[in-house]
Amino acid sequence: MIELIKSLPKAELHLHIEGTLEPKLMLELAQRNSVEIPYTNIEDIQKAYEFTNLQSFLDIYYAGASVLLKEEDFYSLTWEYILKCVDNNIIHTEIFFDPQTHTKRGVSFYTALTGIKEALNDAKKEFGITSNIIVCFLRHLDQEECFKTLDEAIEYKRDIIGVGLDSSELGNPPSKFKELFNKARKEGFKIVAHAGEEADVSYIQEALDILKVQRVDHGVQAMHSKALMQRLKEEQIPLTVCPNSNIELKVFENYKKHNIKELLDFGLNVTVNSDDPAYFKGYLNQNYINIYENLKLSKEDIVKLVKNSFNSAFIDKALKKEYLYRVDEVLKSFE
Repeated sequence: MIELIKSLPKAELHLHIEGTLEPKLMLELAQRNSVEIPYTNIEDIQKAYEFTNLQSFLDIYYAGASVLLKEEDFYSLTWEYILKCVDNNIIHTEIFFDPQTHTKRGVSFYTALTGIKEALNDAKKEFGITSNIIVCFLRHLDQEECFKTLDEAIEYKRDIIGVGLDSSELGNPPSKFKELFNKARKEGFKIVAHAGEEADVSYIQEALDILKVQRVDHGVQAMHSKALMQRLKEEQIPLTVCPNSNIELKVFENYKKHNIKELLDFGLNVTVNSDDPAYFKGYLNQNYINIYENLKLSKEDIVKLVKNSFNSAFIDKALKKEYLYRVDEVLKSFE
């Protein structure tokens, strides 16, 4: 079964590119750019990766991003992730990036976007990996500041398919950004948002009703509302669930207590993703393997999760059909 998991082509829909910054590259970029970080070796960095909640992770995440200064840094970061895509059989990826994490340090939107985009273009040429870019707003900042980022995103709309909402969830509900997302929607961007990771079901409901999201990132707290579960089932709103992340950030005590199989069994459109894999002990295949080994997922469950990822991607019907065909071809080879 593990060989099947590794062999199946997959899409990844919830991946923060800054969260793929491995310790080795962090140290290399710190040295290259003369940036001081509070770590001297890989072991020091790895020791810091013991989190108690979302905020404890974000503190280190933002510190790590400080080494990203030049276009070539963002290219290196993204290319390292693309090589992981090859290893994990990811043939389509939709990556988040956080412009405000960089612009507040004097790194331009253009610099970050260009480095990321060039690496994704090369991934298409060299490996045939397709991709989309989603700009995320930092929800701990005020809406007015986020409008500045949206205006910049509009300038580069040809390279950006959607906008999202991430960072510190508690105390920053989706309704805080109603006008921002209204404008983004009018500009034609796809809409996603982190909701229901740590915060209660009201955040998911606001994301649906106020932001009018097309995908809910995380959404695991939906289990606490029968009405919401039924709605998500009927509307087949995708949930981009990140098992390793949920365990590392103490959303669930351990993998056996994760609710992804319950969500799937209820009929929800659930997908598997790696979130910030450099920090959360594993890329996409490892997330699949961890839930398979701990939750008694069947072959049918794994295939459903994989196909959900393509069906929930922001790609056209023809490409979805091609990718689903490739999944079926791999399944035939295993039979």
